[in-house]
Amino acid sequence: MREKIFLVLANLFWAGNYIFGKYIIEEISPLWLTFIRWVVAFLFLLPISYLLERPRYREIMKQFWLPLSIAGVLGIIGYNLFLYGALEYTSPMNAAIVNSLNPAIIVILSFFLLKERMTFINAAGFVISLIGVLFILTNGHLEWIFQTSYNRGDLMMLLAGIVWALYSIIGKKLSVPPITATTCSAFFSILLLFPFLFLQPLPLTGLSGKGWIGIIYICLFPSIFSFLFWNISVKKVGPSYAGIYLNLIAVFTAMITFLLGGEISASQLIGGAFVLIGVYLATNIRNTEAPAVKGSKS
Repeated sequence: MREKIFLVLANLFWAGNYIFGKYIIEEISPLWLTFIRWVVAFLFLLPISYLLERPRYREIMKQFWLPLSIAGVLGIIGYNLFLYGALEYTSPMNAAIVNSLNPAIIVILSFFLLKERMTFINAAGFVISLIGVLFILTNGHLEWIFQTSYNRGDLMMLLAGIVWALYSIIGKKLSVPPITATTCSAFFSILLLFPFLFLQPLPLTGLSGKGWIGIIYICLFPSIFSFLFWNISVKKVGPSYAGIYLNLIAVFTAMITFLLGGEISASQLIGGAFVLIGVYLATNIRNTEAPAVKGSKS
């Protein structure tokens, strides 16, 4: 029962990342938000990794510095910049639904890059979920696929999904414990991001109270608590069962949006249903062996 509660909380906190991210991005750039988020996360994850996994960081850094650096560029820098950049142009609801396509993208890329087994049902599930995303991108008018100018934010979320899928594939091949791997990737990402901060002014002096609350939330809840709750649960119930709960991110985002007075369109509901059904088919009728998540999902 505890693990189920942890899985629900992990996905609730990840959903909050979209809501708070939408508000904060009006006051702080995606670059600074990504940097601040992962500096704080690194400071917490470092002692947590020592407590739970007892890593030998010097040996790990020496042996795996290249794949961990690439993982940081993809899963921490790339994914977060695309995510927060997308929220400048699209709604949290659209971003969460498009992000729900990620597991299906991982299945497809794993088939081509890792030669993993994929059934006809898996492929059909990917197509169904892709139709759902296109339904959202075209606002319910699939006949506009080749005629419409798509929302820049929705397209950025698609790119974020591809980047995350590549990051996840690298994670499958890393023989490094998940918290340790994320801590190392965060360290390399912080070093790589730091020189670019001088291109933009320090934004913290002009932040509103709402902005500070949002930053504190994003640094603590989706970056640390969600990740820990997720990995504790995966160890107990397995990755396949836990993966079903990832669909709650879009559900919670819709609920929070509604409670805050936002509107949910018919195209979002229909497209979201297609995405969730497609992802279920694409990911749940296949080999159940999979690694724990090596990073913060959202």
